[in-house]
Amino acid sequence: MELIRDILDKQVVDRAETKIGKVDGLVAEVREGQPPRIICVEIGGVALARRLGPRLGRWASRIGKRLGGEEHRVPYRIPWNKVRDIGVDIEFGVDVQETTIFDWQDWLRDRIIGRIPGA
Repeated sequence: MELIRDILDKQVVDRAETKIGKVDGLVAEVREGQPPRIICVEIGGVALARRLGPRLGRWASRIGKRLGGEEHRVPYRIPWNKVRDIGVDIEFGVDVQETTIFDWQDWLRDRIIGRIPGA
């Protein structure tokens, strides 16, 4: 399997088929004398910004912390052992209700979109 081609930027769905974002990063464990092993995938703007460059990654991390607190300073990570299926979408055995993935969407809906007349 070619990880960059087959995993990165693929749609991620949870066990209830809810779309929770795209794979923005992969975290590998480097082991001496053995090939690297993927331990989790990262989802979120901070991981995407890191792909575009270290300066942009640090900036996104600071903005995330300032607006959402310490938990939004780093991307959301899903353990690789939670992968159920890799196809058109990548299915994970996690429940989106137990995550902080939609915090920004909820904040935007409640604070900005909800205040627009007729919204």
